[in-house]
Amino acid sequence: MTSPPPDGSRDRRIEDPSNLWIIHPAGRALLPWAIARHISANLVSVLGFLLGAAAAAAYAQWHDWRFALVGLALSIGWLIADGLDGMVARATGTASAIGRVLDGVCDHGVFILIYVVIATSIGTGEGWAWALGAGGAHIVQSSLYEGERARFHRRVRGLAPVRKMAGGGNPIVQGYDWLATWIDRIAIPFDRLFTNPAIAPSVAAAYGDRAKWPMRLMIPLTANVRVYALFLACLVGDPRWFWWFELVPLFVITGIGIAWHRQVEATLLRQFAATVPAAAAPVFSVQPKDINQQ
Repeated sequence: MTSPPPDGSRDRRIEDPSNLWIIHPAGRALLPWAIARHISANLVSVLGFLLGAAAAAAYAQWHDWRFALVGLALSIGWLIADGLDGMVARATGTASAIGRVLDGVCDHGVFILIYVVIATSIGTGEGWAWALGAGGAHIVQSSLYEGERARFHRRVRGLAPVRKMAGGGNPIVQGYDWLATWIDRIAIPFDRLFTNPAIAPSVAAAYGDRAKWPMRLMIPLTANVRVYALFLACLVGDPRWFWWFELVPLFVITGIGIAWHRQVEATLLRQFAATVPAAAAPVFSVQPKDINQQ
């Protein structure tokens, strides 16, 4: 078994290969430069959004492979920034509720811009229908995947859900957190296992070994894979293939991955539940910003 990283970064067992070999190494190389210049994690998020917006502008000419290539390069720059902001937050201890929301808004905002630009360039009702359908699918799929990934990272550390980084009275933060954590409530019985310190390490180890498989299945739901799929669709001359990819294959992967993950929970719950006394339901919250970010 591969142990989760001790620095709070994401578990390599469920990571996209391009993150392991390109995106995250580039972010780590830029980290000392960003810290030396006192560049905040939130500023990195905004700079990443600007790179994504520039990628969207390039994709306005998607029918020209050279512009599509520029769009891909700028999108990779955005992915690097999206990983760097979490690294800066970890290194400087500046993770915040607002920063968590800003990161999510910037991530979704980049794809919204790309979808709008491509739909406008196609210029037909059919194109807008594809864009709206795929955009809705993207929001649902990404939200579900991020929830699954956050749970995985918490559980392999043997941690029960606890309240962290509360958004206070900020309705935007509260709304964002509710959307990100509503599915957690389904997992209350399994998460009670982590309230027993005597078995939590064993549960974490068994869970990591089994849950890594559905999480690996869901890797195509990452922003990285979407970026590459969009480029390939433009390269073959029809970005609607990318939207079809989101509407059909990614929805199938989402459904199978979530059902598989719940089956893993049910199996382990039967295995360990006899050792757990009745307990109050845990309080759920979003995981710290550095885990949820690229």
